[in-house]
Amino acid sequence: MKVTVTSSGLNELAATLESAADDAVDEGRKVVSKGALNIKKDARRFASGIAHAPAYPYSIGYDTKASGTTVSAEIGPDKDKRQGALGNILEYGTVNNAPFAHLGPALDAEGPRFVAALEKLAVDLLEG
Repeated sequence: MKVTVTSSGLNELAATLESAADDAVDEGRKVVSKGALNIKKDARRFASGIAHAPAYPYSIGYDTKASGTTVSAEIGPDKDKRQGALGNILEYGTVNNAPFAHLGPALDAEGPRFVAALEKLAVDLLEG
């Protein structure tokens, strides 16, 4: 028994994938940046009102970078800013202080939105 498979539209598919690849990093950076901004805002909100660290929330920021096909963000307190060095102590606690989780919960809250945004980006890139 012999089976014949015929395909058509491969040139169009290749062009669509090539176009999507060309835009993926730039558009991906927008999604990562928005997610990082959301995490920063939530972490600042969660950390607001700590009596002994009133300036700490303002030390929380983020940076994004793209390298090749990888886009990443680093979110957290800047140790060079006022009370920024308290980040690990507040998030994880010490033997004398209970943790005041704010970065982890902010990341957890953003996770589903971030995945949905990446899924939408993939669809948008492939649909042109």
